Amino acid sequence: MPEPYVVVGTGIAGANAALTLRAEGYAGDLVLIGEEPELPYRRPPLSKEILSGAQPPSRSLLRPASSWAEQDIELRTGTAVTALRPAERTLVLDDGSPLRYDRLLLATGGRPRHLPGTEGLAGVHRLRTLADARDLRAALIDGGPVLVVGAGLIGLEVAATASGMGCEVTVTETEAHPLRRVLPAAIADAVTGLHRARGVDVRTGVRLERFERQGDFVVATDARGAALSARTVVVAVGMAPDTDLAERAGLKVDDGIVVDAFGETSVPGIYAAGDVARRPARADGGSCRVEHWTNAQDHGAAVARSMLGVPTPHTPVPWFWTHQYGTNIQAAGHPQGPGTLTVEGDLEALDFTALLHHEDRLTGVVCAGRAREFKALRTRLDAT
Repeated sequence: MPEPYVVVGTGIAGANAALTLRAEGYAGDLVLIGEEPELPYRRPPLSKEILSGAQPPSRSLLRPASSWAEQDIELRTGTAVTALRPAERTLVLDDGSPLRYDRLLLATGGRPRHLPGTEGLAGVHRLRTLADARDLRAALIDGGPVLVVGAGLIGLEVAATASGMGCEVTVTETEAHPLRRVLPAAIADAVTGLHRARGVDVRTGVRLERFERQGDFVVATDARGAALSARTVVVAVGMAPDTDLAERAGLKVDDGIVVDAFGETSVPGIYAAGDVARRPARADGGSCRVEHWTNAQDHGAAVARSMLGVPTPHTPVPWFWTHQYGTNIQAAGHPQGPGTLTVEGDLEALDFTALLHHEDRLTGVVCAGRAREFKALRTRLDAT
């Protein structure tokens, strides 16, 4: 009997890969393994609807519980893979049992980055899993003040949700502008203005260096000795790709598991997809690792087809959205890169279309409150 295809990781990349394998006609045994005890679910609502309580966790499931068995996918939740032995085409699970595979997909995603002195400190939270969201929601219900460390997408979404729940919120960011990795400074400043208008204290150019528990509060001290106190601290300083399994197995790793255009790693028969995968870039001959939900979803499907012998390159224009205070902001391409930014509409009101051109070529798009226009512009970017 042939060995099964195995997918490690029940996030959107791994789950969608497993579903795509079935949809594309793979009829062999298929095992989907995840460390979390939950069924595969959507992560975007964690910082918004689930955190606020507007949506029960059950509504975030990718598929009803029964659908995995109906698709003949053996779903093993609450299961960790402790070792990968490529020469033997074998995984070792946390109960010590071996699992052989024919082809393997690693969709292990990432883990939140830590700040020194925050690990294990009561009152300090991170947000990556459904369990994290439950714990953080309970803390926010108890009330503020809340300190969010990091003004990226997750940090500002958490800040918006906490503010909406009636908490006093302070956000600190080491850079001069929030969201600087993904948006132009002018647009990032407009989003900052939205938060400040809702009473959120956004402080840029602040590097917190020490955290300690003092009674019911966590006291964070910056490089100049200034202190901030909060009942709840949320560390939102990005994620690191979870490459431990791949590294120990001898796969090529460079801030992610290195894959070719079709998702195959340095070891034939082993693939990687989603947040953990470093793949060839679209045009410049370099490489990239994209952490957005939409990329993980599409990359998982493309790599699944490659696993079936239908080589499917994945070089789309990246895009993402963020929802804060009822405002939907969508971006595609590389709007934070070099070039000339033109804006149509009202930045301060967050009702605009912004286009970035570099060397007479459209390289980035940002829209706020203009979903239909954004869809057309994203299609235009894909065609370039």
